[in-house]
Amino acid sequence: MSKLWDKGYELDSLIERFEIGDDYTYDNELVEPDVLGSLAHAEMLHRIGVLTADELAQLRRGLGEILALHQRGEFRMAPEDEDVHTKIENWLVAELGEVGKKIHTARSRNDQVLLDLRLYAKRKVLEVEVALLSCASELARFAREHEYTPMPGYTHMQRAMLSSVGVWAGAYSEMLLDDWALLEAAYELNDWSPLGSAAAYGVPLPIDREYVAKLLGFSGVQNNVLYAANSRGKIEAAIVHALAQSLLTLSKLAQDVLLFTTSEYGFFTVSDSLVTGSSIMPQKKNISMMELVRAKASIMLGYQAQIMGVLAGLPSGYNKDYQETKRPFMDALDLALQSFAVVERTVSSLTPNEDRLLAACTPELYATDRAYELVQAGASFRDAYRQVGAALADLPPVDARAGLRSRTHTGSSGNLGLDRLTEVVARHNSTTTGKLEALAEHWRTLLPGAADADRP
Repeated sequence: MSKLWDKGYELDSLIERFEIGDDYTYDNELVEPDVLGSLAHAEMLHRIGVLTADELAQLRRGLGEILALHQRGEFRMAPEDEDVHTKIENWLVAELGEVGKKIHTARSRNDQVLLDLRLYAKRKVLEVEVALLSCASELARFAREHEYTPMPGYTHMQRAMLSSVGVWAGAYSEMLLDDWALLEAAYELNDWSPLGSAAAYGVPLPIDREYVAKLLGFSGVQNNVLYAANSRGKIEAAIVHALAQSLLTLSKLAQDVLLFTTSEYGFFTVSDSLVTGSSIMPQKKNISMMELVRAKASIMLGYQAQIMGVLAGLPSGYNKDYQETKRPFMDALDLALQSFAVVERTVSSLTPNEDRLLAACTPELYATDRAYELVQAGASFRDAYRQVGAALADLPPVDARAGLRSRTHTGSSGNLGLDRLTEVVARHNSTTTGKLEALAEHWRTLLPGAADADRP
């Protein structure tokens, strides 16, 4: 298989294997983005007179066939292909002849891979956002269903004050909304087309970068050609940072579930269909998926560290080091999708054990409530605090549910704002799914078979 950079000499096989590594396997996920980018690029080359109408039609048919082969699992990377860009161009040359050699005009593999990763991320990040919001929705539903189910609140791992299952689940739903906002900000950073920056210094042709960006559904063009190259890895790191924040949320949730489902706590049970057993202990039912979710946050932080570690100290322009950011970036997006799906399934199977929860709401949880009763009777808080602290054994039992409803300020157990939470989750989900649908339709119009009038 000829290399796009071939100059008539043979590369040492050891060096070739080392440079390619397993990068080509990840390029199997970039076939569709590369085809889409090539279709838009070909349209632009025709627009500026580099390609004739017939040549454009041939390239469109050829690229369409590559995509069809890929969708059937018949267009796969091999080590000798080097990368997706080389494989696609070589296929076009083999099938179309001279016209296949024209597709690379005015671009470099440097801006090709930048574009492929941006397009890949445009769809994948939105898919992660949908999964995140679905998880947030399930937590909001769980909070609503158990809004006034009493539950001890903890500080320093010790019982602290009266709380509720609604407060607990609602907190995680709101945490995920903040994580969604971070992911949206990263999405916006990604939503600028780098194509046309070539090898970081542009090309001496009157290319229309804005036209290509419009065809591909980007917000616009990433302006400075050198910055486009320098942003390789930077944008990916921003996305993985947002993913890491969401995985930290899931890790905390997983730890709570693991703790609260132990026999010592017994606050929740999980469906048997989700648990695994022991090879030696017949009684064991292990919530292993939550242990893995807890661990996956560290894996995600590792992906972030890998990307940023590669970027540290690199000079301007393209450097081969950037190749090492592809695997952690793509793996991070897949890991996030899997983790949200697992956590949503787990939350949907959780059942509170109300008797155990109520039994855990022992009188000392109401010590602060009692202090504020004295404050309302005229005592200073500090005197009330000391008075109650000196007589903890004398605290009377309290109606837990009445105590929950008595907390009426914003965000407390009697005023959780779950209607608003549910509405915000639904609105964000509608926006995100709308973006996904619009993106799919935008890309469909680029494909062979779409009417000319449908193309942007």
